[in-house]
Amino acid sequence: MPDPKPKARKMCYDRVLPREAGRPQRARAYGGEGRMRAIALKDKRWINGTTMRIRFLGGTEAQQKMVRDIAPEWTNHANLHFEFTDHPRAEIRVSFDPSDGAWSYVGTDNLSIPLHAATLNLGWQDEGVILHEFGHMVGLSHEHQNPVGGIQWNEAAVIADLSGPPNWWDEATIRHNVLNKYSVDQIHGTDFDPDSIMLYAFPNEWTIGDFETHENEKLSDIDEAFVRSEVMYPGAEPPGEKAVMLPVAAMHEAEIGEAGEEDLYRFVVENRGRHTISTTGSTDVVMALFGPNSETNLLAEDDDSGAGRNSLITATLEPGVYFVQIRHYSGAGTGAYRILVTR
Repeated sequence: MPDPKPKARKMCYDRVLPREAGRPQRARAYGGEGRMRAIALKDKRWINGTTMRIRFLGGTEAQQKMVRDIAPEWTNHANLHFEFTDHPRAEIRVSFDPSDGAWSYVGTDNLSIPLHAATLNLGWQDEGVILHEFGHMVGLSHEHQNPVGGIQWNEAAVIADLSGPPNWWDEATIRHNVLNKYSVDQIHGTDFDPDSIMLYAFPNEWTIGDFETHENEKLSDIDEAFVRSEVMYPGAEPPGEKAVMLPVAAMHEAEIGEAGEEDLYRFVVENRGRHTISTTGSTDVVMALFGPNSETNLLAEDDDSGAGRNSLITATLEPGVYFVQIRHYSGAGTGAYRILVTR
């Protein structure tokens, strides 16, 4: 006789930074057209064209080979590059701890993790799990937390099942990873995609309204189209060719013309010295500084240290090329601003 109780599958644990642990997804009703799918959080995208260095923390030769063979599928569609290396400052560190489940930090959150610690764990391995976790690494979120995904949960059944083996999650973890949804202003995306690699298989018993999802082992057509779209990682140019050059001590007029837009600049430091990068104007912007000669080495990030709601970063910089990323604080706002680099 079949077991009437749904069987909990091994599921990914969505890692968040300590500073965000108390900031849950904001549930918000949504109606109208322009529905969402293949979702990505707005403030966690890598600079377009970035090369991410990936180092293994243990694992067998066979486990490492699986990752090398499967994970770069994302780079066939997104303008990102994976470099497998033993470099001690690799941005991504992959562990294979079977007692710690499968998880990854999302997008640029990886840059805030101490260099000795893993940023992605593969407690079990198959093609779907590797693609799913590296999907988080490139900046994608769980598809079932799409704000217009249409999933109505039987919360009691989900909590009861995931509280037991093989996950043993408490209610807060279950709500964070399954039941809570993001609000529309937090994400980029389109319609709910039942074939997304970022979606798990959920049994009918976990939902209301005779609805279930199936196991996905490969990137869907929508996954592929989304990560190469304008809101994620389009084109094939390296960041240095797309970034606007900022001469030192010359004010640059700019504008965030569309919601979610991120402007990228570069400037050259010829001699070691104290530099200040600042914005002015009425637009509430956030600034991130990367370098030297790297689009992934995050040196500083600032929101409101300048006048009003402007950004201000002051640092002693060594010779090299530096990159500055500017985005609107809300992710949905637009407006003009000015940016200046001084020494």
